[in-house]
Amino acid sequence: MSKDPIVYPYIPNSVPEIKGRMLEEIGAGSTEELYAEIPSHLRFKGQLNLPEPILDEASIKRHVERLLQKNRNCAEYLSFLGAGCAQHYVPAVCDEINNRAEFLTAYVGESYADHGKWQAFFEYASLMGDLLEMDVLSCPLYDGPQAVATSLRMASRITGRTRVLLPESMGEETLSVVRNYLKGGGDSALQVDLIQFDPASGLVDIRDLKARLSDRTAAVVIENPGYLGVIETRAEEISRMVQAHGAELVVYADPISLGVMAPPASYGASFACGDFHPLGMHLLCGGGQGGFIATHDDMRYVAEFKDLMFGLTETVREGEYGFGEVLFERTSYGSREKGKEYTGTTTGLWAITAGVYLALLGPKGMQELGQVIMQKAQYAAKRIAGIPGVDVLFPTPFFKEFVVSFAGTGRSVKQVNQSLLEHRIIGGKDLSGEFPELGQSALYCVTEIMTKEDVDRLVTAVETVVGQG
Repeated sequence: MSKDPIVYPYIPNSVPEIKGRMLEEIGAGSTEELYAEIPSHLRFKGQLNLPEPILDEASIKRHVERLLQKNRNCAEYLSFLGAGCAQHYVPAVCDEINNRAEFLTAYVGESYADHGKWQAFFEYASLMGDLLEMDVLSCPLYDGPQAVATSLRMASRITGRTRVLLPESMGEETLSVVRNYLKGGGDSALQVDLIQFDPASGLVDIRDLKARLSDRTAAVVIENPGYLGVIETRAEEISRMVQAHGAELVVYADPISLGVMAPPASYGASFACGDFHPLGMHLLCGGGQGGFIATHDDMRYVAEFKDLMFGLTETVREGEYGFGEVLFERTSYGSREKGKEYTGTTTGLWAITAGVYLALLGPKGMQELGQVIMQKAQYAAKRIAGIPGVDVLFPTPFFKEFVVSFAGTGRSVKQVNQSLLEHRIIGGKDLSGEFPELGQSALYCVTEIMTKEDVDRLVTAVETVVGQG
């Protein structure tokens, strides 16, 4: 005799009677009929190896808390990890606003029926436009890698070309997303080539870029600052080279750097994109990120955005304004298979949070923040470079992140990081797998939350650790 089916209190419609009524309503005899189109050889046969369900809320909470206690977190440990997702200070007002009931889901809804939410989105777009010195902002995308991938799709449609160039020094996770997104099928596939970087400076190799540029190039991507922390000091020269070949320049930027760095628009970028995670978001597991794409107010570019876009529009009452959809037919919602690209759930809640953060700091605050980050990162790099056997690579100016080589210590980055955990410190990201040419190197990140005492504590711990070798 089989066991009674389990009703999961946190899974909707798991009660057998309700399932039965739903199947009857749609004219299906069983749940299996819903999967009839899936070939048998693709279906899993057998029982999933799952634990017994926890049915009461108190026990579930206790179970999850025990799991979380196994984690090493940034409240109990000093963290020098970055590589695209770093620990920044989150002002309390960011959490206060994004936890309001009318914002918490922050799903799209209709612009004419949800004025408060769309007002918040409008303010976010206006503030980001000011920061980037561009006019048109996309709806928030899933994350930064999605944003750069879509920017390249847009550039390809504009130019009618199918070849794109990206820096070899870009992070492997971002490159993986871009490659996958650009594969497409048939005529929609784009060719991805990588531009070498100068191992002495960390900058894009200008000679290699020049050799790869052609009249088939749709776009060139540069990161500024780059994944390895370096500031691309020859961005204007690169922009002129790209424009001379009729291609588009896409700049992947860290928005928190733009209080002290020139925005991509100022040196010729057609697209500025990135992840607005630094603007008021906590470190989260599998979230807390959102992508942005910005362009100038040029219909050639505006018409190629894939997502729903909204702008101010007049109402039936003279002098009154509301929000309306812009060029709805260009989206997959408006034209389905003829849409620019398919699109889905956005990260609207984080866009509202970023808007709150930018409004709170203002231009002066962003400038001061950028200066503090650079000063603290410079201090950390100088102190670390003074440790025997440890070197900071690349003499190029950097923002927030820098590469540290442990080659002279006789210890691997893995060994160093494992030992640092005993000092309650999370070390830099191990680059030895991504960039073997850099040897036993790690990417260290220093943000505004680090104090002089924190950096000095790291230096003392590293000296102890490498001295054990």
